[in-house]
Amino acid sequence: MNATALTAPVPATAVPAANKADNRSAYISFAAAFILGHGSAALSKGADPVLSLPAWAPLTLLGAGIVTGLVLTMRAGARAKRGADQSELLAEKLVGTSWATGFIALALAITGVSTAFDLPELQDVLWPAGSALVVGLINLAEGAVRRNTLHYGLGTWLALIASASLFLDTPGVYSVLAIAGGAGYVVAAILERRRLAA
Repeated sequence: MNATALTAPVPATAVPAANKADNRSAYISFAAAFILGHGSAALSKGADPVLSLPAWAPLTLLGAGIVTGLVLTMRAGARAKRGADQSELLAEKLVGTSWATGFIALALAITGVSTAFDLPELQDVLWPAGSALVVGLINLAEGAVRRNTLHYGLGTWLALIASASLFLDTPGVYSVLAIAGGAGYVVAAILERRRLAA
């Protein structure tokens, strides 16, 4: 065996079909969910809230943006997967099921911690931060599977800011998610055009 045999190039594979998905509208929808949903929660929580909102108002704003973003993401993904081979489809199914796994695990962890320590108020910070952490980690996985560095970077950002937000009080957690999380999605939406053009 010689050195040239060891350094033979590995043949390049085609870019996964899902990497061609245009996520701009979904990113904008998620940005609106973070800014309006978490932003209104930040302003209406704590010892001296700036706004007096019913508890359902921030959740409704967050939920509307997230549901819209999910529908837009699924539509873009379905269009992009046309012509995908079996290995790509399997990878997408596995990444897709990780959403259920991630949020079931999060629900068990939050319920377990808040019950074991008899601190139900922890749920008010663990759900928003934990959800953003799970979303960030799954975006990392999606970015890796799809070879989409923008999506990977967005996932990194969301995971880091969600975890760091737990150093703050309840309004602080929501503020970080609204400002830094919302800004992350806005930046991703702006950079998505350049990614697709490359």
